[in-house]
Amino acid sequence: MKIRVHVFLKPGVLDVQGKAVEGALNGLGWTGASNVRVGKLIEFDYAGDDVEAEVKRMCDTLLSNTVIESYRIEVA
Repeated sequence: MKIRVHVFLKPGVLDVQGKAVEGALNGLGWTGASNVRVGKLIEFDYAGDDVEAEVKRMCDTLLSNTVIESYRIEVA
């Protein structure tokens, strides 16, 4: 199965990279850009039983820092 995990900082956690991108966009003339958040996308193939539960364990163990990050799993 094709797995996509979207990882992003939780609301209220300062996104320094997002602020830098927002500043750059504004500096280049796109002044309507605001509240920019930068995340990461992890894609992989996985063959196994109970895919959703196993991928959730992967996220909780390695793929995200659950103290400051949230994630969303897509299975296709």
